[in-house]
Amino acid sequence: MQFSTILGQDHLKNHLTQSVDNGRIPHAQLFVGPEGSGTLPMAIAYAQYILCANRGSENSGGNASCNLKFQNYSHPDLHFAFPVATTDKIKKHPVSNHFLEEWRKLLKEQPYGNLFDWYRMLGIENKQGQIGVDEALNIVKSLSLKSYEGGYKVMLIWMAEKMNTSAANKLLKLIEEPPSKTVFLLIAEDEAQIINTIRSRCQVLHFPPLPEAIITTALQKSYQLNEATATKIANQSNGNYNKACDLVYHDSEDIQFEEWFVFWIRSAFKAKGNKTAIHDLISWSEQVAKTGRETQKQFLQFCLDFFRQALLMNYNANPLVFMEPKTKNFKLENFAPFVHEGNIMDISQELQDAIYHIERNGNSKIILTDLSIKLTRLLHKKAS
Repeated sequence: MQFSTILGQDHLKNHLTQSVDNGRIPHAQLFVGPEGSGTLPMAIAYAQYILCANRGSENSGGNASCNLKFQNYSHPDLHFAFPVATTDKIKKHPVSNHFLEEWRKLLKEQPYGNLFDWYRMLGIENKQGQIGVDEALNIVKSLSLKSYEGGYKVMLIWMAEKMNTSAANKLLKLIEEPPSKTVFLLIAEDEAQIINTIRSRCQVLHFPPLPEAIITTALQKSYQLNEATATKIANQSNGNYNKACDLVYHDSEDIQFEEWFVFWIRSAFKAKGNKTAIHDLISWSEQVAKTGRETQKQFLQFCLDFFRQALLMNYNANPLVFMEPKTKNFKLENFAPFVHEGNIMDISQELQDAIYHIERNGNSKIILTDLSIKLTRLLHKKAS
């Protein structure tokens, strides 16, 4: 993967290439950035730069056969670890090596893809993937072998925050003192979820969201959109290139999430003293509870973003408002006055608590019904 194909982040490209050129490659690095900022493509390009002895922004000029292997992400000294779960094909002890075919397909089709895209590709939206102790043992085994081409070995761990405590403890010593010419590249969206003992052993690089202008140019080039359409989509993507691509194809899960959200909000408004609306909220909870836990968590995160956008509009911070609801007869400006300093903290806390309990395998129907009843009270709360 060439650095020139990665959107923006020029200061990080320069930092990474210079570190290799100067012979100062940290043995463990943590790339932290929001979804769609390019952490995964950058890590792969950096690994290619190291393993193939390339030079320059085109990431070429080194070993030709090595660069050829990277076109299919099949270099024997590049190892991957990522969240997995049991499937119809793999009934027990799943590890990343069982899913390399699907992984390479994701890298070719959606290098900016998120965890939800990955689970959808595996068909495990109703499960919560993790990097477990079996994976850690596999990593230790892989890195104990000599490198295939006699140079560096790179272990790329995607969504490192999904590493459970047992796996993290298993890898601590290896990350602190890896074998000679071994590089760990950890990628995460939420740095706080990685245990401190792992984080403290890594050099951390923070990736900012992509600028609107860069996403606009990329959409025009990749999808032949006119400038006005590309600019509008770039604005709605909020620095997330993966979301921008979804919006081009109208394939974003946000479309379904918005339908659920609007029905939920309208029912919650009507539910005060209205038995019928309470039944609607219970039916809504049952419907959403039938989806997978990752979908539920993704939806509740969408709700958090929606409430934040409403709050920003209520306080006239319009340049920061990027959401444009597509549901008929639902306007953000009409909803915004009901989200204010008197209830936003409580709403945010209740949504985060729901995500926490769903993540820990609580009963989704009970959690969502309880959340709905609390939301009814909070939406009718007056601003102080």
